[in-house]
Amino acid sequence: MPPTPPPKKPASPLAPERLDWNLLRTFMFVVQERGVGRAAGALHLSQPAVSQALKRLEEAVGGLLLYRRHGEFRLTGLGEEIYRLAREMYGMVARIDEAAATEQHEVAGTLRLLVMSKIQSAAYDDFLTQFHRRYPQVEYNVDVMPSAVILDSLTKRLPALGLCLCRQPIEVLERRLFLRHRYVLVCGRNHPLFARRQVQLDELRDQNFICFASDQLGDTLSPLTIFRDQQGFTGRIIGTSPYIEEIRRMVIAGLGLSCLPEHLIGQDVQAGELRRLPPEQPVAEMDVFLTWHGARKLSAAEQAFLSAFERFLERSTLEMRAG
Repeated sequence: MPPTPPPKKPASPLAPERLDWNLLRTFMFVVQERGVGRAAGALHLSQPAVSQALKRLEEAVGGLLLYRRHGEFRLTGLGEEIYRLAREMYGMVARIDEAAATEQHEVAGTLRLLVMSKIQSAAYDDFLTQFHRRYPQVEYNVDVMPSAVILDSLTKRLPALGLCLCRQPIEVLERRLFLRHRYVLVCGRNHPLFARRQVQLDELRDQNFICFASDQLGDTLSPLTIFRDQQGFTGRIIGTSPYIEEIRRMVIAGLGLSCLPEHLIGQDVQAGELRRLPPEQPVAEMDVFLTWHGARKLSAAEQAFLSAFERFLERSTLEMRAG
């Protein structure tokens, strides 16, 4: 009787030949968006398609990746490892994209960018580094201005690309979602509420407010107006400015309360300059877009930037681009 052959060693679930990059990418979005529905929206896919991709990846690696029952959302041990691998591969794809794309001619010229103030994104900084390495002959002209001014300039065919708030689509402008800013209610160290041990939302309704100049119905920051109206705030608008630095200055001086982007106030809160107030959740979310006039012929530098930026958006999530 011939000897029984030794059992075959099962293939490693992380074997490269068994992994489909599209499945890994979808799984990474599910984890970072913390849900199949939100991932489907970010990827412009249907929920069933994302669920099917997750199931196929679990079959490929031979194990459960996520616990998603009764509101629980938690990675398994295998899920943690696959997620780590997916993030590493994302970085590799970015480097491959930079190295593999070669131009038939050298792109040169001036790239004009109209940018709203206080955009903070390490991922965007890395993108600019990679873009400059790929197109070293491109020169930059960057102007910082309020979002409403950027949108008005672009609609008039100013030769530029914009990074700004754009609450409603504008017929002549194209836009791509870049960042999501979450606004929270704050007071400064010189405000009477700053030293109070506990502050309730009801106690804020008669306080004075400091607002952005675009914080009015129909404008780019009108969700902040809607929040104040819905909550029944009756205090005066005691200060306005289109510049976040001046809003911050007036808040710290104690002139009144204001709503500021959550990602910008961390250091001020730690330093004792600002204090977050109720409610715990953001009072409004505002999206930042890359925008340009759809009918204007783009320069070679603009077209190169736009193409590279769209690839940057495809290979990153909102969470990765924030902060």
